[in-house]
Parts: sequence; C-alpha cells; structure tokens
Amino acid sequence: MSALAAPNEVVTRALLRQVNVPGLDRPAALITLDNGFDHTKPNSFGPGGLTSLDEAITAALAADPAFVAVTGKPYIFCVGADITSLPQLENREQALEIGRLGHRVFARLKDSEVPTFAFVNGAAMGGGLELALHCHYRTLSAGAAALALPEVSLGLVPGWGGTQLLPNLIGIPAATQVILQNPLMQNKMLKPKQAAEMGIADVLLEPADFLERSLEWAAGVVKGEVTVTRPEVDKDMWAGVLYFARQTLDQRLHGAVPAAYKALDLLETAKDADFAAGTAAEDEALADLVFSEELRSGLYAFDLVQRRAKRPAGAPDKGLARPVTKVGIVGAGLMASQLALLFARRLQVPVVMTDLDQSRVDKGVGYVHAQIEKAVSKGRMDKGTAAKLYGLVSGSVDKSVFADADFVIEAVFEDLGVKKQVWAELEKIVKPEAVLATNTSSLSITEMAADLEHPERVVGFHFFNPVAVLPLLEIVRGERTDDATLATAFAVGKQLKKSSVLVKDAPAFVVNRLLTRFLGTVFAAVDQGTPLDVANSALDPLGLPMRPLALLQLVGPAVAYHVGGTLHAAFPERFGVSENLKRIADSGQPIVVDDQVNEDVAKLLVVGDQPLTAEQVRQNALDALAEEIRLMLDEGVVAEAQDIDLCMILGAGWPFHLGGVTPYLDRTGTSERVTGKRFLPRGVASLRA
Repeated sequence: MSALAAPNEVVTRALLRQVNVPGLDRPAALITLDNGFDHTKPNSFGPGGLTSLDEAITAALAADPAFVAVTGKPYIFCVGADITSLPQLENREQALEIGRLGHRVFARLKDSEVPTFAFVNGAAMGGGLELALHCHYRTLSAGAAALALPEVSLGLVPGWGGTQLLPNLIGIPAATQVILQNPLMQNKMLKPKQAAEMGIADVLLEPADFLERSLEWAAGVVKGEVTVTRPEVDKDMWAGVLYFARQTLDQRLHGAVPAAYKALDLLETAKDADFAAGTAAEDEALADLVFSEELRSGLYAFDLVQRRAKRPAGAPDKGLARPVTKVGIVGAGLMASQLALLFARRLQVPVVMTDLDQSRVDKGVGYVHAQIEKAVSKGRMDKGTAAKLYGLVSGSVDKSVFADADFVIEAVFEDLGVKKQVWAELEKIVKPEAVLATNTSSLSITEMAADLEHPERVVGFHFFNPVAVLPLLEIVRGERTDDATLATAFAVGKQLKKSSVLVKDAPAFVVNRLLTRFLGTVFAAVDQGTPLDVANSALDPLGLPMRPLALLQLVGPAVAYHVGGTLHAAFPERFGVSENLKRIADSGQPIVVDDQVNEDVAKLLVVGDQPLTAEQVRQNALDALAEEIRLMLDEGVVAEAQDIDLCMILGAGWPFHLGGVTPYLDRTGTSERVTGKRFLPRGVASLRA
C-alpha cells in the first residue's frame, strides 16, 4: 500500500468557513476538524485527514484572512494520528512518508505569514497537540478533558514536531515531564489549568462561550491590543535535565522501552538543531519504531484498554440490571472508606458504613470527610459537591440500616468464616432482590454463598488498591450467581468508571493468582539461597513498574503470605508457602528502602545453598507465568488471553510495551516452549511473520 492511502481510515475533514470578527476589517478563516461522528469517536489524522487539512489551509490563505484558526468538533480537538493504520505499513519508506506528510502540512501553520491560532476546545493528544503547537498562538478550554503526548506509552515518539517544539516553548524540564514521565506513569494526562501554567496555552478560557471568546482574544492579538509574552527558555539546564532523565530511565526501564530512549535523543537534538533537522530526526525515529515488537504490543494494549475494556466479554444483557438507589458497606476500615467515597462520588446515592463499634465507624466516616475536604482545598471539587457528598455518607453500628439498600458490599477481614457469618446475618435484614457483593481478593464466591437462602445474588466485586487510582474491577461469577445480579454488578462498575472483566470463581481470580505465582517463583529462588538483591533485579529487562520486592512490600508480606496460603491449598504443586515470607511479615520491617534491599531483613532469612543467577530467576518467573496463564485459560477463568492482558495492565500496571503479559511470552518463545503454543496468533500483538 502507499503510505498516502489508508482504506479503512475514518477521515477527519477540515471544514473551512469565513468568520466575521468585530473590530477586524476582513474575515478570519476558521478550520473545524470533524470526522462526522460525536465525541465518542474522536478526530484523528490519517493520510486522508492530513490531505483535507492541507487543502483547507491552502483555501484559507488564498482568501487573505485576518488570521487562520483551527478548532475541533464539540468536546474534541484531535487525539492524534490514526494509529490503527500503522500495522498496515509494509516498509520503512512508507513510515517515513507518513511522518513527512504530517510535518509538511503542520509546518504550513508554523511558517505562515498570516497569524495562526489553535482554539483547543477539547481533548488534544499526540498529533492533535502537535498541530496546536505549530500554531503561533493557542487558546485552551478549561473543559478540555485530556491533554497529552502519550506516544512513548505505545512504543512511539511524538513524531510530528512535538519533541522539537515543546521543549523550546515550555523548557526542557516540563517537556520531559510531558513527553517521557507522564506516558510512563500510566499515561497521565494534563489538566487544562496545568497545561496553561506550563505555557502550552497562551490563555485559558471557560468552555461555555469558548469559541466566541477565542475569536475575540485572537482579534485582540492581531490588532496589537493583546500582547502575548512567554518566558525565555533556559538552555543552560538542558544537558543536566536530560542526564538526570536518562539515569531515571535506566533505573526504571533498564533499556526495555526503546521509544523512551529515542524520545530522549530527540529532546537532546531540539536544543541546538534547526527545526528541519529536528523533524527529519523525528521521521527517522518513527520509521525505526513502527517495525518494532514493542510498538505492536503497545497498539494491542491500547486497543484492549480503549475497546475491550468498554465491552466486557461475557457480560449479560445490561437491560437485566436493577437500579441502585442506596449502597451499604460492611466495614469502616481503609478499604471500606475508600469504597464509600467512590460510591458516593460516582453513584450520587446514600452510602452507609457499619462496623463493630462506634469509634471505628466514626474513623471511617471521618476519613471520607477528610478526603472530601482535601479535594476542595486542592480545587478538585467545588463546595456544593462537597456538601452533597457529606450528606450522602453516613455510618452506624446497627446493620438494620441496610434494610433498604439495593447493593451491599463487604470489606471485612479476609477469612471465609468471617465473611460467611456476615452474609448469614445480613440476609435476614436486606430485601430479597438486594445484591450482595464481596471485595475478597482470593476466596471462593461459591463457598461464601453456599449456606445462604439466595446464593444467586452473591457476586465478587474485587477492587485494586488504591481504589481511586487503579481502574480494574474483577467481577466474579459464583456457580449460582444469576444474570440479574451479574448485570447489576457490571452496571455499577460502569457507573464507578471502572473497567470490568468477568472472571470465573477460581482461587485468587486473575491478577492476584498471577502475581502470587510470579512473586512466589522469585521468592523460591531466595529460599534456595539467591541473594535478595539478585532476585530483586532479575526482572529488570522487562521494564516492569516495580521490582518484585517493592511490589511485595506494597502488597504487604502478611497479605501475600495469606493469599499464597489460599493458592497453596488449591494448587500445592505450583504454589509454595515460604516461611521466610512469614518471618518478614512478623518482623514488620520494610524489605526495601529507597529501592535497596534492607540488610536487616536479609539477616532474618533461612536459606539454602543453591543460588540462581538473575537470568535463571527471570526465566523461571516467565515460565511460571506462561504455565499458569495456560492453565487459567484451560479452566475458563476468563474468556480469552486478551482478558488476562487487560487485567495485568489495569490491575497490576504492567506496561503497554509488554502488551500486558502474553505478547511478551509469545515474543520471547516462552509460550511455545512451556505450553506448546502461542497465546495469540502471530500479527495480533506482534510483527507479521
């Protein structure tokens, strides 16, 4: 195929109109980007879209306008390149051609003698934000949902001028944050206020009359009534910032994400190179990365998060869901309190917590109130919303407050007997159609509901900590959970803005089962005599968000030991129980301090005399993951390998460049060697044969 032809492209048209602006002696040219769909299908640029923009710029300039402005359809400016077409590229020259086309078209706005403006009215990411950066001036709506250069998270670099323009606009420290740090922190987005403070936009305007105010502001600039001042970029700190950034990348990624290092090189180029040379370097970097395994894994992961997460496999008809007008939470500890705040914020219904005594209840409600106050103080919540939430969250020591609740979730001690006792007591109180949800991380939903009169209304509703941050929700169907209960659970999950995955009732479900097997294999090497620091660094080449011992510390050695025990009881041949882990838990000491092994903890261990090399530890861990995933798929724990990957990305923070986990196991040959076959067909998350 030619790089200038993408048969499946949803073309974003550049629609040109002349606009009379008060105070100007001739009309302005306003180009609106619009692919013909609503905001749920954002504008993006493929070859057709770039060609349409090129034609619109030509026509706009030919009319001798007062200025040229580019804006987007409602709520959306542009979210960048049409990345779905990238796997269709057949050779490096085509990749170079698409990069050069974007650069040529966008540069017309930068090089124009007529003033050019970007009216960023909504989400602007990747090539969309780069388009705005090429304009001479930028207005930004305070209602814009997302602003970012996320390319590195996918395995690409900002390839249409972003690496060259941004650092010379806002300085190298802030540019490094936007181009490198944010994408590698679960693709963190900029808020409009933050983007304006950085200097990405020249003025921040309210969304209600954004276009009118933008036109008015632009007219002021053209007439000389508005002066735009930008701070001078300090180039003396350039080398030092990039040196520190490279050290940080080495410590976190250990060379595992080629795109991050390419981006760093391009930022270095931006200091002294002229713009043409810098953008030519972007073209070369883009062409190199388009045919990398990491990019194909990244595109696969992106598709999972953007599409599969929104249409959970196996979820029942949403029409079966029952309305939820009140939520009950059993427990008032930290997890329960986080849940109370989340349910109140998202569902906007009364939420009531209970616990064994008034002091615990008061502490839980107090936590919620403190979090609301913090949100107000930081400007993340207005006082009206805060007042409403204060009124929605309450607590009691009397479980009769659950009598009219539609959805009750327990977050009590992880013990089957305790949880069964809770449900036996509650079943006598709640109404017959109320859903009973458990936040258990490893226990059987079926066993938990076995003695109830209505076991069909019990469902697993497993959140990940911190609740407000991690987007995954494992919804677990017990053997007798009915469709109405399950549909209600999925409906609530959607209201909570979580990505829900349907999971069979199996020990520890998906994420905890895999992480326990993974950590168990690493810790087994420690038990054999492998030094803690060797075991801890063994997985560095994967570029995981945390080293094993830091992850173990985050989970908590006591929790890890407990979950490990549950899995050992179910699968003793694959899940061991480490007494060294119990020793660490009992000591209460941190395993790592500032990413270094705590030597005092190392002295507590009783180990063998058969240490492994880092490579052996790594391969054992990968082999264990491959074996466990194959068994989970054979057992029907989830519908497909894609759901395993979605869970690992959203629940464990595993990176896009691994595709979650199965593409990496396929890429390294581990899948076929351990299980006899690949998890995914060749070309789905990898280069074609």
